[in-house]
Amino acid sequence: MQENMPSQAQEPELICINVDKVFDWVVKEMSFDISPTGAVAFTGVTPTTSLTGAVVTGKVVPATNNPIVILNRENRQYSIDGSTVCLQHLTIQKNFILTIVVTLPNGTMFTSNNIPVSRSEQVTLCAPKGTDVEILFTDLDSFVSTTGTLTAGDGTITFSALTINVSVCQSIQSTFPVTVEFLATFCEPRADLPYTCPGVVRPQPCSAIFPTLG
Repeated sequence: MQENMPSQAQEPELICINVDKVFDWVVKEMSFDISPTGAVAFTGVTPTTSLTGAVVTGKVVPATNNPIVILNRENRQYSIDGSTVCLQHLTIQKNFILTIVVTLPNGTMFTSNNIPVSRSEQVTLCAPKGTDVEILFTDLDSFVSTTGTLTAGDGTITFSALTINVSVCQSIQSTFPVTVEFLATFCEPRADLPYTCPGVVRPQPCSAIFPTLG
């Protein structure tokens, strides 16, 4: 038997909620190269480590702290559909973390320490002073295009010509927290699904052999 669900009043009422208003929103592609120079720190590598035939891969992820920094926000006048509009020309620094993995032919893997990488980009948005700029990386791919010669050191590997290509798809929004008012009704939970206990299941007897008839 299904119990009646408690119900709240369904009369619409004005409610206020806190949300982020989106002032502007663009989707852009970005690509860049990373070419680490000098000795790169790798745990477990010694000067006698043989790197012959090693495969090099790289992984790039957004930095945990300060993934983006607005370096400059400049007001500029633009003519759009016959109207003059003031937009903001932003210089945005994007911070990433690169890790390099060197895999030997026998399967042994050496992973580098985190390598901070920064790239700057300019974008024009409706992002007046006071708004926040948020970037969501919808796609972030990287691959090693060249490695050059690998030389092992004391906890380091030096690459003579390492180049890592990075391609980024990014959603860039300018936002500002606002309180909005609208007419709404409260949601209610759905009714529980009906459930019937199964009947008793008895095993089939072997009547052909038991009981025997005398």
